[in-house]
Amino acid sequence: MWFNRADPPASLIDACKFIAEGQENSVRTEARHALKKDKFAQAAASSASWVNVHRTSVVRWSITAVIAVVIVIGGLIWWSVRSTDANDALGAAMDVYNTPLAIPGEPPQDGVYATSAERARAANTQFEDVAHKYGWMRAGEMARYFACITDQELGQTAAAEAQLKSVAGSWDHNLANLAKAALASIYHQTGRDSQAIDLYNQIIAKPSTTVAAAVAQLDLADLYSDEGKRDQARALWAKVQDSDKQGAAAEIAAQKLAGNAGRQ
Repeated sequence: MWFNRADPPASLIDACKFIAEGQENSVRTEARHALKKDKFAQAAASSASWVNVHRTSVVRWSITAVIAVVIVIGGLIWWSVRSTDANDALGAAMDVYNTPLAIPGEPPQDGVYATSAERARAANTQFEDVAHKYGWMRAGEMARYFACITDQELGQTAAAEAQLKSVAGSWDHNLANLAKAALASIYHQTGRDSQAIDLYNQIIAKPSTTVAAAVAQLDLADLYSDEGKRDQARALWAKVQDSDKQGAAAEIAAQKLAGNAGRQ
């Protein structure tokens, strides 16, 4: 079959177009890659230029960051060591406070105290030392509380009261309630019942693990009973008995109610 040489076949024309378009696409792809490389190079150059311009600041910031990390790590290590020392010191003082007393008639022994006053005096010295060294730690605050308790046992009521007021304001709610209960006891013993009642009511309103509401209610009921306000005392005992039926507080309340039955 013959055809005009001046007019190439359509298939040949299509093939040429395809090749041309492929070459054009290839050129475009290479151009895009080249453009991306140029942008990356420009960004890298810009970053390098910024670092060169701000080299002193970068070095200063890096050193500051390293120093800050070292300070934080050092602070954590120091705090851990101090906490361990504080807890060990408090534990040693508690060991003295809980030491059994000498049995009457037995020969004296090292580390054994003949009287509770002698033991309280020895423990008080250690509690005061721990409170002085670690007063800003929890172990130090606990030591201050027990220093107050041993002061009270030794008859140094004024010293105990002054310190208990401080501990009663502690951020540790458990410790604060212990101090409030001890302080209320001092107020009651020294004829300041209205202040004692206020503290007991504070504990009842916001009890803690260390001083439950039932315990404060029993103490408050005893105070009312001592004042001759037996109706108020019986009301509190009955309340404790109802609210803590299986607990030790309910048993105590039941005994109090039975012992005061018929009394006016």
